[in-house]
Amino acid sequence: MSRWCACLTADDPAGQVAAMGGRPVPARAGRRHALGLLDGPGTAAGPYRVGDVYAIGEVTLHNAPELRARLGTDPVPRDCSDGELLLRAYVRFGAAGLAAADGMFALAIAERDELVLVRDHMGARTLFHARAGTGDRAAWAASTSLRALQRWPALATGLHLPAVRSFLTFAYLPGRETLLRGIHEVLPGRCVRLRPDGSTVEETYWEPAEAIDERPAAEHARELRELLESATARRLPVAEPVGVLLSGGVDSSLVTALAAKLHDQAVRSYSISFGADAPNELAYSGLVAAHCHTEHRVLTVPGEAVAAQLPQTVALLDSPVGDPLTVPNLMLAEAVAADGMSVVLNGEGGDPVFGGPKNLPMLIHELHRDEPGVDSRARAYVDSYRKCHSDLPVLLTPGVLAELDQAPPVTELLAPYLAQGRMTSLLNQLLHTNLRTKGAHHILTKVERITASQGLEGRAPLFDRAVVDHAFRVPPRLKLAGTSEKWILKEAVRDLLPPTIVDRPKSGMRVPVQQWLDGPLRELGHDLLLGSSARARGLFREDTIRSWLRREGTLLPRQGGKLWLVLTLELWLRSFEVGA
Repeated sequence: MSRWCACLTADDPAGQVAAMGGRPVPARAGRRHALGLLDGPGTAAGPYRVGDVYAIGEVTLHNAPELRARLGTDPVPRDCSDGELLLRAYVRFGAAGLAAADGMFALAIAERDELVLVRDHMGARTLFHARAGTGDRAAWAASTSLRALQRWPALATGLHLPAVRSFLTFAYLPGRETLLRGIHEVLPGRCVRLRPDGSTVEETYWEPAEAIDERPAAEHARELRELLESATARRLPVAEPVGVLLSGGVDSSLVTALAAKLHDQAVRSYSISFGADAPNELAYSGLVAAHCHTEHRVLTVPGEAVAAQLPQTVALLDSPVGDPLTVPNLMLAEAVAADGMSVVLNGEGGDPVFGGPKNLPMLIHELHRDEPGVDSRARAYVDSYRKCHSDLPVLLTPGVLAELDQAPPVTELLAPYLAQGRMTSLLNQLLHTNLRTKGAHHILTKVERITASQGLEGRAPLFDRAVVDHAFRVPPRLKLAGTSEKWILKEAVRDLLPPTIVDRPKSGMRVPVQQWLDGPLRELGHDLLLGSSARARGLFREDTIRSWLRREGTLLPRQGGKLWLVLTLELWLRSFEVGA
C-alpha cells in the first residue's frame, strides 16, 4: 500500500521526489519529470507507460470492461492494470477518455514538458500540488499526500489563515485551499496541466449538468433502480465477502439490500452503538440486517476509546474533518479489516445527490428573502451549517481577524454553484453545491483516508457517476416531494426494504459529543486548547475557549459540536507541526 508524488523541475527532479520521501520510479518522459512512490496507506502503483507518456497513480476503475471496449482495436494487454487502462484512455481520447471512466483515481501524467494531474469525477481520492519559484525557475510538485508536499524543501509553507476560517465555518475545507500556504487541492472532475513556466491550465472533463426529463415518475424510478443495481454490482469484490456500513437509514439500508441481492458471497453488515445510555437506531439497522439476511455485527464505541484514538485518527486526514463520527468510522474500518475483507460499501451520497436534509430551510429562505442576488443565498447557506462562523469575532484573536479582513469571504467558495448557470432549479443548485463541497471535500475523502489506513477500499454506490447524472435529469419535485425528502430514491427501492425503513424521516446519527467532552475528553481538551502550543500559535482567544469549556454563555445547545471543531483543528495542526 502506498501513495505517490511527482515533480516537474529543471533542478534534479528525482532528488526532489526523494526529498519528499518518495522512491523514484523509472519514467523517461522528459528530463524535467520525476515520479515516485511513498510509504503509507494507499493504492498507488506505476509507472504506467503508453508510448512516450508515463504516469503514476492511485486508480480503481468500476467500469474497466466498458473502457476496454471503448478503446476498440487498440491492443490492450489482458493483464492491463486499472492505472494503465486509464492512461490508455487518456492518450487515445484525451479528456473524453477520462470522462468515460468510472471509479476512484488520482493520476499524475508526465507528458512532453508538462505534468498533468487528474482527479476522479466525484473526488473520492485526494490530489494536491504546489509551486516554488517563478518563470524559468518555476518548479512543481504534486502528491496524493499533503505531508509529502509539506516536506518539499523548495516550498516555504506555513499556516493559511483563510483556510482556518473556512474550516471553522464548514467543518471541512470546501474548495482548492488547504491549511498549508501555497498548497492547493485539485478539484474533482478536473485535469490540471502544470507547465515549466509556472502557469497552469485547468480543464473540466466532467461536471454534473441539469437536463430535466419530464417522463412519468414510475419511469424515472425504474431507470434509477437499474442504475443503482449496476453501480452496486460493479463495486462488489470478486469471490470474497463484502462489508456494508449500516446505520438503518434508507441510504445505507438500500445499499445493504442491493448487496445482499446481487453478491454471490457473504454480506456482513456493521452498525455503531454508543452504549446503552445513548440514543441509537439499532432497532432499524437490526431490522434491515434481518430482512436482508446479512451477518450483522454491532460495534460499541465507548467515549474512552474515542479519546484514545482521536489524535491518530485526525492525523490520518490530509485536511481535517470536524465530524465526531470520524473515530467511530475508523473503529468500524478496523473491525471490517479484522474480519478479512478488502471492500466495504457505504450509503453515502443519498443526501447530496437526491435532496436530503437542509435543502427545505434554504428553499423557505428563498421565498422570504428581500435581498436579490447570489450573495444573500450564499450567506444563508453558510448560516445553515451552524458551526463556528457566527462566533469568529469572539473566537479568533484580534491579530488573526485583522489578517483575515482583506481575505475573500467564504461565500465566494459557494457562489459558482448557487448562481444561475449549469443548474436553473434552486434545489438542483443546492444539490450541486452539496455534491461539490461536502460530498467531495468531507464525505468521500474522509471515507477514503480512513478505510485506506486499514487496507480497505470504501466504495459508495450512490456517488456513482451515472446515478448522479440521472439525479439531475429527475424533476426537482420528484426529489423533494412536498416535505418528503429523496422521494424518487425511496420509490426506486421501496420493494427491497420494509416500509418502516423507507418512510421514516431521517434523524441522523446522534453522537454524544458533549458527554465525551465532559468526560473522557475533558483533560485532553483542556491540555490542548489551553496549552503552550495553542497559545503560541495565537489563533484563539483564551477567554472564549475557557468560557466554552465551562459551558458558559449563549453557545448552547451546539456547544459540544463547536468545541469539537476547535479541538480537531488543534490536533491536526499539531500532527502536521504547523506553527503560527
